[in-house]
Formats: sequence, structure tokens, C-alpha cells
Amino acid sequence: MSEPLEILLTNDDGIDSTGIRALHDALAEHANVTVVAPATDQSACGRSISHAVDVREHDLGYALEGTPADCVVAGLAELGPEPDLVVAGCNEGANLGEYVLGRSGTISAAVEAAFFDVPAIATSMYVPLDGTSLEEVDLEPADFAEATRVTSYLADHALEAGVFDHAAYLNVNVPLPDADPAPIEITRPSKRYEMDAERNGDAVHLTDRIWESMDPETIPDPEGTDRRAVAEGRISVSPLTAPHSTNHHDALEALAETYLETVATDD
Repeated sequence: MSEPLEILLTNDDGIDSTGIRALHDALAEHANVTVVAPATDQSACGRSISHAVDVREHDLGYALEGTPADCVVAGLAELGPEPDLVVAGCNEGANLGEYVLGRSGTISAAVEAAFFDVPAIATSMYVPLDGTSLEEVDLEPADFAEATRVTSYLADHALEAGVFDHAAYLNVNVPLPDADPAPIEITRPSKRYEMDAERNGDAVHLTDRIWESMDPETIPDPEGTDRRAVAEGRISVSPLTAPHSTNHHDALEALAETYLETVATDD
């Protein structure tokens, strides 16, 4: 009999959120789970890192007064056993599109794990809001059934299947659960970006208008993108890489070659 999987679990909603508790309970049925998660909500903090953070024991594991990236570094380097896999989530709210990859604390935890050469899964759940804010939505553990089911499945099978030979981490987004399990679609992040800003006196209000067009009948995102898959009721799994790749660029090479000559002339 093989040894159970070792999983480091974190999130960005905070260690007391319903989503991380639901994911912990599901993963712990088949794996050894060590939780190192922020003590408070750290949504949209990206890969912010701290020099020192307070830590306290929690009934789930460890609560850090820091960011998801802090939690991954502390968990991998100090607080937990060496894991086979890092899991981040389940985030209350979707993380869809290229523009959120550097903004989301959930995804940033997975990226931080990639720099340790540890494969990771970031799981988020799309919650239709209908004009209300996410903070006003009261989610129960049962609402995370789709998220816990697919994350457990991927945790159990992705490593052995060789998925992480070609991807550093998986960005998983799920719809709210329905009567039957949703199918998985392998996707790419949508390229849409519709941030807007409006000044009102001494304040500038920032608005993400992408969420205003999630109607499955009219969503403009093309087939194969994460946003379309989730809007139409499928589970989106985007296999992604880290660190970011660089491309050879002839025009930039030409600028580099003339740099010294140009600045010497200017001086």
C-alpha cells in the first residue's frame, strides 16, 4: 500500500473561511493535510511577501498574520512536512482571465509553490452575485461540493498521470454545484480586460466590468477560455507555467546593440 499524499493547504480568504474548511475535510479523507493559511482575508494581495509574520496554532493547522505567499514559504520551508502537492482554496469567487493571475492571492500561492518546484492546484468557485457583493453571500459547506470533488480528484490522479510534467500549476474554477457533477474542460485564460476608473471628489473608484457580462447566452469570451467554460456550467482547468517565459525579440536586441553608442553621443 502506497503512502498517503502529503498536501500543504492554504488560501487567501483566511483560515476561518468556509471554503478552506470544506476543502480540508475533503482532502483529509485520502491525504495528510497541513494547513498554513492567513489569519485574515488577504484577497487580491498577489504575491506580496513579508519579512516576518506572527504565527499561531489553529484547530486546522497554523494561522499566519501574513499573505498566501508568506504561508507557502513558511509551510514549505519550516512549518510542515515536505509536501507532494500545494493546494490553494477554495476561493469564494472565481479567478478567471489572464489579468487576475498576478492579482489573486489564491493563484499567487500556487505560483509561489512553483518556485519551490512543488506542483500546485488553485481552486476557486464562481458565485453569481446579481447586484449584491460577495461579502453579503452566505455560503455553506455544501456549496463547495463541486470544488471539493474536482480538487480531490485532481489531487489523487494528476501527479501519477504526469500532468505536472507539463504544467507548474492548475488554475481550477468551478460553478456552484448542481444535481449532477459538472464536466471538466481544459481551458486557457481569457484575455479580456475591462477595468474602469471614475473620480468622485477626493476618491477614485475602480470597477471590474468583466463580471457584468457572465450571461452564458451572451458572454463574449471565445470557446476554450476559462470564463466561457464556467459561465456555461463547466469546470475550467487551465494548466499554467511559472516562472514567466521570455521571448527573443529582434527589435529589442537592436536597441541593446546601439545603447552604448547612443548614450555616449547624448552625453
